[in-house]
Amino acid sequence: MEHFFLSDTDTLEIPNKLPKIGDPNRAALGLERWHEKTAQAESPEIKRSGAALAGHPAGRALLEAVFGNSPYLTQCMLLDLGFAVGLLGQGPDPIFPKLLDELRHELAHETDRNRVMRTLRIAKRRVALTVAVADITETWPLERTTAALSDFADTALACAAAHLLRQAADADNLTLPSTDDPERDSGLIILGMGKLGARELNYSSDIDLIVLYDDEKVFYTGRDSVQSCFVRMAQGLVGILGDRTAEGYVFRTDLRLRPDPGATPLAISVVAAETYYGSLGQNWERAAMIKARPVAGDKRAGTEFLRQIKPFVWRKHLDFAAIQDIHSIKRQIDAYRGGRQIALHGHNLKLGRGGIREIEFLVQTLQLIWGARDPTMRVAQTCEALTRLAAAGRLSAQAADELVEAYRFLRTLEHRLQMIDDQQTHSLPRDDAGMAALGAFMGFDGAEEFGEAVLARLRRVVVHYTALFEGQASLGGPGSLVFTGPDDDPDTLETLTGMGYSDAASICNVIRGWHHGRYRATGSARAREILTELMPVLLLAMARTADPDAALFKFNEFLSKLPAGVQLFSLFQSNPGLLDLVAEIMGSAPRLALHLSRHPILLDHVLSADFFAPVPDRPGLAAALGDALGEAELFQDVLETIGRWANDLKFQVGLQLLRHLIDAEAAGGALSDVAETALATLYPHVEAAFAEKHGRFRESAMVVLALGKLGGHEFNHASDLDLVFIYDAAGEARSDGEQALDPVVYFSRLGQRLIGAITARTGEGRLYEVDMRLRPSGQGGPIASQIDAFARYQRENAWTWEHMALTRARPIAGPPGLRRRIAAVIDGILTMPRDPDRLVADVAEMRARMARQHQASSIWRVKHLRGGLVDAEFIAQYLQLRHASGHREVLATNTIAAFEKLCHAGLLAPEVAAELIAATRLWRRIQGFLRLTVAGEFDADGAPDSLRQGLAKAAGVADFAALEASVEATTGRVLGHFRRLIEAPAAAVEGDPEADSAS
Repeated sequence: MEHFFLSDTDTLEIPNKLPKIGDPNRAALGLERWHEKTAQAESPEIKRSGAALAGHPAGRALLEAVFGNSPYLTQCMLLDLGFAVGLLGQGPDPIFPKLLDELRHELAHETDRNRVMRTLRIAKRRVALTVAVADITETWPLERTTAALSDFADTALACAAAHLLRQAADADNLTLPSTDDPERDSGLIILGMGKLGARELNYSSDIDLIVLYDDEKVFYTGRDSVQSCFVRMAQGLVGILGDRTAEGYVFRTDLRLRPDPGATPLAISVVAAETYYGSLGQNWERAAMIKARPVAGDKRAGTEFLRQIKPFVWRKHLDFAAIQDIHSIKRQIDAYRGGRQIALHGHNLKLGRGGIREIEFLVQTLQLIWGARDPTMRVAQTCEALTRLAAAGRLSAQAADELVEAYRFLRTLEHRLQMIDDQQTHSLPRDDAGMAALGAFMGFDGAEEFGEAVLARLRRVVVHYTALFEGQASLGGPGSLVFTGPDDDPDTLETLTGMGYSDAASICNVIRGWHHGRYRATGSARAREILTELMPVLLLAMARTADPDAALFKFNEFLSKLPAGVQLFSLFQSNPGLLDLVAEIMGSAPRLALHLSRHPILLDHVLSADFFAPVPDRPGLAAALGDALGEAELFQDVLETIGRWANDLKFQVGLQLLRHLIDAEAAGGALSDVAETALATLYPHVEAAFAEKHGRFRESAMVVLALGKLGGHEFNHASDLDLVFIYDAAGEARSDGEQALDPVVYFSRLGQRLIGAITARTGEGRLYEVDMRLRPSGQGGPIASQIDAFARYQRENAWTWEHMALTRARPIAGPPGLRRRIAAVIDGILTMPRDPDRLVADVAEMRARMARQHQASSIWRVKHLRGGLVDAEFIAQYLQLRHASGHREVLATNTIAAFEKLCHAGLLAPEVAAELIAATRLWRRIQGFLRLTVAGEFDADGAPDSLRQGLAKAAGVADFAALEASVEATTGRVLGHFRRLIEAPAAAVEGDPEADSAS
């Protein structure tokens, strides 16, 4: 085109093409203010030239094109009239290099940061005006425009870096090889990424940087650390360029493309960066590194760094799974934004279908595929890469030409959009008036013509893009799920929130940690590639749980403990239902989640045919545990093996209960058998280890007596072991070991040793917690009781509550003969004749005391709830003690069995027994399911529907409302029976005048 700028003869030539006037009123107002400003100018030259510009048709057309389309450029012109007149007088070609030279000269030795910032911001405003004038008059093509913007960014960064290096040297933190050129050999590396790296910076762009330092080149003399020094420099760089002052800002600066930005400082060493890219670098980072370029600092060191990581970028065997990973971010965006649909109004020129990002993805993907084998593909500029891909036959010439033309059009449109108000926007206006104004700025006659031109380019890009990637499955799932970039994708946050996650930002942060290989399980590229494919399915699975956030965080803990990930992730890929199961465990069963985290190999067992089959009986369990102990040599091995075996079975039973394959009664029996087998197997090993030092007694031994839930065969996942140790000394004075002990000390210490083994914290966690408060004399009594003393205490000194507890006592470990003797002793104690009045009064008084000490805060605390489990158990225990002297057959350690026997003996009406049995089952089911699924107290109002429905199903009712009604009705029935059978008779014994009415 011909030059239109002022010549020496003060003549103006009309440019070939200028934008139309988008807003005539703004154009007229701008021209009016131009006249006012030029008339008030102190310089005669500015007055003369300014008036001549506005008075000539060509100059007036140019001014109106600026004033009528861009408030920002209008402000730049009127704020700096002298510069504007000079620019329009000489043109951008001589002005732009002069601007950069003056900037370098002015800041060459500047030490005041405020002056540095002010000078850079004034230069930015002048560069913005220069580039805009060159662009809208078509003096420069797109490539020259973006290169000029990039050159200014390079210069600004260099000036800021030099200032910061000088400042560090003045503070005695660094010794610089060259005081005249602080950047040279300084070891400070500033890499430009993205559009800056490719010298394709857009008009109102932020700049993506990576700040590194080379330990081997830095002469650090400070007191802190090299890293701290360079982190402060990175912070200073961001502030100098990005802080808003009265003069505006220079560039918004983004450092989040550095390795693992969530876990690394703003500046990292070259060694750390090379290590990261060599082992943990992600595929999207390979694509990003295609455009990397040293832009400031020690450029020679920066160039060497990029040379060192070249094998990471240009991987010779980049498989198509890796390409799919790179491409996934675009496919995810497509899935959320409606696939092939292009809505012109509000369309995002950068991220939308057919947009700039789509062209860049296409180019970078093809470069990664072919660049390792063909170095000519390794160029940063998009249009140049398209040309080379076509020349090499990797893309058709027509596709390359059309994509280049579309890219230039869309980038020019992006620039005009951003010039209007200096906003970093990429979205077209949402109304016709806005489209018409933007079309005018692009030189179109109307909104319709402009819209057709935009659509033509977008559709053309879509055609070529989909032709290249046809057949690729969408990873978008329920919406945008983009985690491969350095920061949160707004659409992804929206998708996660819509899926049911309450803290989407934290979820994104956790998942980015996986992609950055912070855990061993995600350390390999293959593991991360599989995880990328699994992500939508995984997130949907967690979203279906009671608390999606908690489930995802539990899964994160699970991943953090895994030694490797590929095998497990592949298992999830081939068995999608397994991922649902894991999600259910993570979201619904904290106890199972903890064990699974320690033993992910259990997931292999879950896939076996017999995993959901009933747990074997006690002989089968004993045989299995014996086999497991076959190779255990040391006592620690025994503890670990028994702990692993028991915990694996607890997991199996818990999962069956969670999946409603068994009820709480069956689970209680299975868990009791596991605990009994574990203790019966562990005890001889403890005894043998103890005997190595202290010997044995020839005719004396000790038995482990189980009470409480274990004794009653009613164990659940939160139960501890209520134990009592009873021994028979048989008159022997001392044990026969090297350190001989008398029986009292011997068996007390043996009992303590057994408790220590049960509760020892191993790699498997504790086997069980132990409660010894039910031993004779409670906490103050001996750890182990001699059999005769035990019998005498129970007959002469025991409280009624201790006899109630004894109704659930079972010898579970120790010599069979002694176990039979102890069972006979207990049988004799339970069948003793009792004063019925004293008995009923004691039982009533104890229940009243418990009610005062343990008030139920909600109906879901079914143990202490009035009409709950304790009331039902008290009824069973009271009636057994009341009638066992004449009906020994009513004795049963299990509560439900006791009610059945009492009914069979005619001591409890069938309808009452049926109601108490049903109530006990209901309480056991509620308690068992909640102990498995809730860590703490159950909040019915705040609980998710899935947990409420799961509880209802476990209880055997249709829904949660029905369960609440059942609980209320059942408590009323049980409490009524308790009052009739115990409270009313007790009140009558005490002479309560209301006793008759209560009965």
